[in-house]
Amino acid sequence: MSDSTALAARFALLSLAVAVAVLALKGLAAWLTGSVALSADAVESLVNVVTAIVAFIAVRLAARPADAALPYGYGKAEYFSAVIIGVFIALAAIVIFYQAWEGLTSPHAFKADPVGIGVSVAATILNGVWAWLLLRTGKAAHSAALVADSRHLFSDVASTGAVIIGILLAIATGYARLDALLAGFVAVAILWSGWQVIRQSVIGLMDVAVDAHTMTSIREIIAANAEGAIEAHDIRTRQSGRHTFIEFHLVVAGAMSVEDAHAICDRIEAKLREAVGHAQVTIHVEPENKAKHSGIVVV
Repeated sequence: MSDSTALAARFALLSLAVAVAVLALKGLAAWLTGSVALSADAVESLVNVVTAIVAFIAVRLAARPADAALPYGYGKAEYFSAVIIGVFIALAAIVIFYQAWEGLTSPHAFKADPVGIGVSVAATILNGVWAWLLLRTGKAAHSAALVADSRHLFSDVASTGAVIIGILLAIATGYARLDALLAGFVAVAILWSGWQVIRQSVIGLMDVAVDAHTMTSIREIIAANAEGAIEAHDIRTRQSGRHTFIEFHLVVAGAMSVEDAHAICDRIEAKLREAVGHAQVTIHVEPENKAKHSGIVVV
């Protein structure tokens, strides 16, 4: 297991521990206040626990080396996990919508318990700090599961913050139905979060190319290290979990020996792997009559 993979797995496990702690805090806040909105917020945290478990399993599975059954590796397991996370988010939203409807049709006053509200604020701060650390680690480790988990947590932080402000307004105005309306807002917010998670995972499953900045870097590395070749063309890339697949055609002089052409390929591959994390590079060497006079012209 590589360092980045081990880091992703460790953070996925820590994310589960944080999710359980936040769930306990939010559950306590809901119990102390009797608020429908805070109960909805606690349901969302229950989803966070489930998604943290899914993310941990996906990160561990994605770390498995390629084998005969899956020669390109298990990286896409993280994208499937993101779809599962999105489905659980949608289910949670349905439960919360039901709670909100019950609160609207049969409104009841909740207790303005300062301890309960303070516990909810503490849970939100913990969630926010962890979401930031998780996003930074997920991007560094090229982990789709961790990034998806962090984005959901950020939406959780935003919705909880809005709920706390709304509850304070409900206390100030005495309008009990505002509590249920806030629960409905939480449901809408997490539905939007679930849609974004599923959208990103589907893009990954469709073999999306690297971003424009990374592609520019790849082209520059090829151009700087292809001395002895004529040109490089038909550059294609795709993402699969933390792995980046890079493929292109390298045109060399027809009289060049296989050994010399292989040395150029080795030089380019080494530099690409230094610059692009977990790069899998495939180079098709072609004679000069295959030149397209496009792409990256070396000489």
